[in-house]
Amino acid sequence: MRKVLLACLFALVTVVQVNAQENTEFKNETVEFLKLTGAGAAFENAIDQIGTMVSAENKEAYIKEANGTLVGLYDKMADLYMAEFTQDEIKELVAFYNTNLGKKLAEKQLGLTQKAMMFGQSWGMEVQAIAQKYN
Repeated sequence: MRKVLLACLFALVTVVQVNAQENTEFKNETVEFLKLTGAGAAFENAIDQIGTMVSAENKEAYIKEANGTLVGLYDKMADLYMAEFTQDEIKELVAFYNTNLGKKLAEKQLGLTQKAMMFGQSWGMEVQAIAQKYN
């Protein structure tokens, strides 16, 4: 009985370790995908923009601490994507973003998103005016 219990415990520990390793690999691939999409550049840009109010003598410490927050942000974002995409899908996305077209999309994505948000805001105001007309 004791040997069976030990064997079951060993098997359980092995399965948990394998799942943890697979999950770590999946998370690393997902973080790589996020960085390839241009998210990393956007975060660095945000850190720089927010840091404009930091004094010159504190700039280096600010950048170091602000960059330290990226690990947690990437971790949370990876969990978000991992809930929606399989590991194989993330691998396909990484492969795409490593192509010339994928690199071009990543380079242009932030600007396109900002412009699209402006279009959306303008459209929202237009629809709001229509709604007010019918009040």
